[in-house]
Amino acid sequence: MNLIYVSDARKREGEEEVLKGVSFTQKEFQKIAIAGESGCGKSTLLKIIAGLTQADGGEVLFANERVKGPLERLLPGQPGIAYLSQHFELRNHYRMEEILEYANLLTDEEAEELYKLCHISHLMKRKNDQLSGGEKQRIALARLLTTAPRLLILDEPFSNLDPILKETLKTIIRNISDKLKITCLLVSHDPLDTLGWAEEIIVMKEGRIVQQGPPEKIYHQPVDEYVAGLFGKYNLVEMNGKRAFVRPENFRIVTGKEVALKGTVKAVHFMGSTYELEVALSQQIVTVKVDNGHFVKGETVQLALSPEDIWYI
Repeated sequence: MNLIYVSDARKREGEEEVLKGVSFTQKEFQKIAIAGESGCGKSTLLKIIAGLTQADGGEVLFANERVKGPLERLLPGQPGIAYLSQHFELRNHYRMEEILEYANLLTDEEAEELYKLCHISHLMKRKNDQLSGGEKQRIALARLLTTAPRLLILDEPFSNLDPILKETLKTIIRNISDKLKITCLLVSHDPLDTLGWAEEIIVMKEGRIVQQGPPEKIYHQPVDEYVAGLFGKYNLVEMNGKRAFVRPENFRIVTGKEVALKGTVKAVHFMGSTYELEVALSQQIVTVKVDNGHFVKGETVQLALSPEDIWYI
């Protein structure tokens, strides 16, 4: 069943139309991520779904009930929806166990399981000023989840986190949605963070949805250069008289007669687990991802592509 139904959501801020008729549905337990450049309307859309911002048009249904905006409720927010802002706050001078006890609807056993999932069991006796930024965020997340929501909305949850803390939070969010059976909807300023988590990705630009689908399709078959660029490096090459989209890892360096394109290595960059080559073809330079650094500047290479790795745009 559909847990969320968004129909023609619209919002103006001054003279600017921030949302221009956004529509989509989210099934119960489905993991959806919303991606797009800054200012495209992602966070505004989340706040409208959560009942924290008043839409100027359209409708949002949560479990078949219309979501009311803050102008229609004494206390803003839709019951059953938990919204974690990137600007979360915790009350000062309280121990974390006191903060988590407030509005807790879980049993002791359920709460303990939640604290383990959020990696905060060891923080119960500490106060706000004794926590790191990542620890505060996990406490704020757990506090929302103690209210037993059906939908968890996460607005830029990975911002301002170093790589280690980011990976920890990714694991926590994945475990929450899978083990606690909570539907999750999130926005990330780095769309690459969503590829391994989301079951469906919605890409927004200038207040509209420009593409929606499984991560694999969004990554390998973008509708345009804007979508392609959000999810990493890409190449546009002329093939058969058309412009073709190719990810760097789709090129294969071959020998013998299996030749599609011939070029010269202009640079080799070490990227950790892979290497990136800048290869000059007859009319352009393309980026090629390889597993080893055996190539040198000035070397001639032959590039091949499989038909399924080419996406014409």
